[in-house]
Formats: sequence, structure tokens, C-alpha cells
Amino acid sequence: MTKIYKFQDDISTEASKELQKCSSLAIDTEGSGLQIPHRDKLSLVQFSTGNNDAYIIQPNRKNYKAPNIVKILENDKITKIGHYLRYDVSGLEYFLKCEVKNIFDTKIASKLCRTYSQNHGLKDLVSEFCGKKLDKKLGSSDWNKNLEELTDAQLQYCSNDVIYLHKISAALKKMLIRENRLELYENSIKFLKTRIKLDQSGFTEDIFQH
Repeated sequence: MTKIYKFQDDISTEASKELQKCSSLAIDTEGSGLQIPHRDKLSLVQFSTGNNDAYIIQPNRKNYKAPNIVKILENDKITKIGHYLRYDVSGLEYFLKCEVKNIFDTKIASKLCRTYSQNHGLKDLVSEFCGKKLDKKLGSSDWNKNLEELTDAQLQYCSNDVIYLHKISAALKKMLIRENRLELYENSIKFLKTRIKLDQSGFTEDIFQH
């Protein structure tokens, strides 16, 4: 059973200090839609230590002041593991006014080393590396509801987006090394911040296409 901890506005100082002792944390976010930050807002932030736990925080959408979350995100000694961080980092940096440091993106890693597959969604990676089936139906939920109004099923959905990422990232890193694509992955991650700035400036297309 996943241990779920809920926080309103910001993670507690005590919990933040505990999480900052970790060398890596899984992260994810939920938003009111996919067009962040132009139309939609950051609704939830999730962390996991990889020990079948999930810390779910609902930021204050009036001011987005969350200094304890920011301390975690800006701690470059902690690897932040996420899936499709192009979306999550964009929302976190825009709304929380921070810089997310030291990231590992499982979607980018998967596309570079799992060339035997066309399927790189989190659901596919959880199935292959963790032997679990994820139900993604609740992804289209109203995450702007009061935190206490979210159902157990919705909270478990949020948790599922982070609790498997440590195992997946470890497997993908081994594959990147085996296929001699780790440097290519690292250079792709360096470009990710620029890709996010392009998104936020309205250049969502592939600017390298003819």
C-alpha cells in the first residue's frame, strides 16, 4: 500500500528537510490542462523517495509561494527523476519562480535507448520494467478541486506517476550506457531548458525541421 502524505500550499519544513537527505527524488505535476503556462495552471506537485511513498502538495494558486518545494527543486545534489519533464519543469519554473536543477527524464532516455519500441509513455515503461499495469483514465480529472475533495483513486493515480520512476530510471541508465548513448542523452537534457523556453515563447513546432 502506497504511503500518501498530503500538504496544502507547501510541503512542511520537516518533510522538506527529510526529502533533502535523499540523493534522488521522483517528481511529477498535475495541471488544469496541457497548455501551461499560457492558459492552464499548475495544480499539484508530487514527490516520491522511491520507497512506495508519495508526497502530494496543492500549491496556493493565488500566489504560488512554496519556498520548501523550491528548496528541493533547486538542490543540485538531488537528482529529480520525471517523465516528460518538458511539461513539468515548465510549469514548476514558471509558477514557483525557481530553477529546477539536476534532472533525469525517463521519456527522453526511453526514446534514445528503447529503439525497439514506438511506445514511450509512462504506462509502457511501468509495464516493461515494473510488471505493473497503470490505469490512466483518471488523468483527465479536475485537479483544481480542494485537496480534501480528491478521491482515494485520484490520489493513487497521482502517486502512480512517481512511485515507479526510480526503478525505471535505473534500468534506462544501464541501457543508455550499454548502447553508448549516455553522452547523447546528457546533451539532450542540456537542450531541454532551451526547448522549454521555445515552448513558452510560442515555438512549439520542431524548429530543426526543413
